[in-house]
Amino acid sequence: MQLVSFAIENYRSITKTYRLRTGNWTVLIGPNNEGKSNILRALATAVKVLSSPDVVRVRRRLALSQPSWPRVRSSRAYARGEFDYDWKRDFPVALQQKRPDGVSVFNLDFNLASDENEDFWHEVGSRLNGTLPIQITMGAAGVFEFKVPKQGPGGAALSKKVDEIGLFVSQRLDIEYIQAVRTAESARRVVEDMVDRALRGLDERPEYRRALQEIAAVQQPFLDEISGTIRQTLADFLPAVRDVTVSISDEARYSALRRSCEIVVDDGTATDLRYKGDGVQSIAALSLMRHASEKALGGRSLILAIEEPESHLHSNAIHQLRQVLADIAQTRQVFMTTHNAAFVDRLNLPNNIIVSRNRAEPASSLKEIRDELGVRASENLRHADVVLVVEGEDDAILLRSLLADASPTLKSAFDQGTLTTDSLLGASNLSYKLSQLRDALCVAHAFLDDDRAGRSAAQRAIEHGLATLQDCSLSSVPGSPDAEIEDLLEVASYASVIDDRYHVDLTSGRFRGKRKWSDRVKSTFKRAGVLWNDKVEAEVKLQVANAVSANPQDALCPGRRGSFDALVSALESKLATRVS
Repeated sequence: MQLVSFAIENYRSITKTYRLRTGNWTVLIGPNNEGKSNILRALATAVKVLSSPDVVRVRRRLALSQPSWPRVRSSRAYARGEFDYDWKRDFPVALQQKRPDGVSVFNLDFNLASDENEDFWHEVGSRLNGTLPIQITMGAAGVFEFKVPKQGPGGAALSKKVDEIGLFVSQRLDIEYIQAVRTAESARRVVEDMVDRALRGLDERPEYRRALQEIAAVQQPFLDEISGTIRQTLADFLPAVRDVTVSISDEARYSALRRSCEIVVDDGTATDLRYKGDGVQSIAALSLMRHASEKALGGRSLILAIEEPESHLHSNAIHQLRQVLADIAQTRQVFMTTHNAAFVDRLNLPNNIIVSRNRAEPASSLKEIRDELGVRASENLRHADVVLVVEGEDDAILLRSLLADASPTLKSAFDQGTLTTDSLLGASNLSYKLSQLRDALCVAHAFLDDDRAGRSAAQRAIEHGLATLQDCSLSSVPGSPDAEIEDLLEVASYASVIDDRYHVDLTSGRFRGKRKWSDRVKSTFKRAGVLWNDKVEAEVKLQVANAVSANPQDALCPGRRGSFDALVSALESKLATRVS
């Protein structure tokens, strides 16, 4: 069961949102005090109502006795009062005087998996064609309305089955809301709940009950003494008091033994979690909350809602956490508020929701997201959505011409500036460059030489979470253990330029072989008696790049262009995703 869109009206600072499309990764960004947290809390409140079994007791229109939503509470979050609805607090204050009967409206649309559709038919008695829309309204004096505003054939019949639908949803949906302030106390509450559940079974074991009876017997004389002291003290002021009894109930004694715990974390130094740094406390609380919610799911779909996951974390920890959340988003839905570019969805821009001036809309451009986050990109990256990272300037010249010739889509992207190149000046700089591009909210794709330096750089970037296997390509050549970008080219496309300038013939048999291009050129130059060093190598590479750039049509060798064609497909795919 997946939430595919939602809309909110008149909840705290949010007067109205567009119907916002949601996926497995939804990010709310914008300035402070503009409503990001209110939207996330509104979503959490609505989903918690839906995931509560008590919702089926509420008919389509029911005035509750208290405005604090007393009957729709089924989780620890409700027990702590985190998701109650109070009209005076939650209905926009500016509208309360003009609209004393105003309501907050929550519209949620769900997609059901094929097996859930079958279950819906058996449990509700109706076929579901398309999405399942649910509308919840909350108002003054506890007024609550739960509707299924389905349009089209069968919509009217479906709308009458709110009790059955409420029960169906509550059995298949849950949300875990994690606030921005995550302390050791937050983690301890979660662990206490885990300990409580784990030890609850001991209550029925005879040896455990006998031990508690012995404890009670030892405690009783002290409780009797305290009772007498209090009775005597009160009698001095209240002569009518005859007796006072201080006692500890069996349940209280059992509960106290289950819920008192300490968390000692050994990360080199064994220390109570309360005395660890804010970052460790934050990530410990977050991970434990997520674990506890997963354990309690029982097959239900989970929405994980997190306020500012970057809070209190070092930049390296932020990016590690980003990868953890991305892994969770493979099977769950993740919603978050953030001020950090690391959590922005660079590939699917509409997954980023801009919250500004008390309204919320999907992001329409990378520039809009950068402006909201205050990201300053360099001039050549200002309009870029996708950046092709290569090892040297000569590679950038060569590949830009070849890619533009091979793909009208890529040519247009280069012309418009949405696709650009950036050079590393050495493969070892890949991780640093990728971290810069990530902070500039660019999608990066690296195309490196298939040699030891290129392979090592790609591996490090992947290990550090700066790239995936799909973000790194190598200039592989069939049958060659090492290869460079120039190995993909027809020698005829640049041989005459090298011959004219250096009097070295690269069409001779001496230039052939399975070694990588620069090694073969070096050997051919030396045999011709021409000086070869790093400066000459850089010069020759630039001459080759310029020659190919002037005439790219037939520059690629048909039997060696496999890695280049894969690069074209990868870049087109990333650009297409950004546009959509």
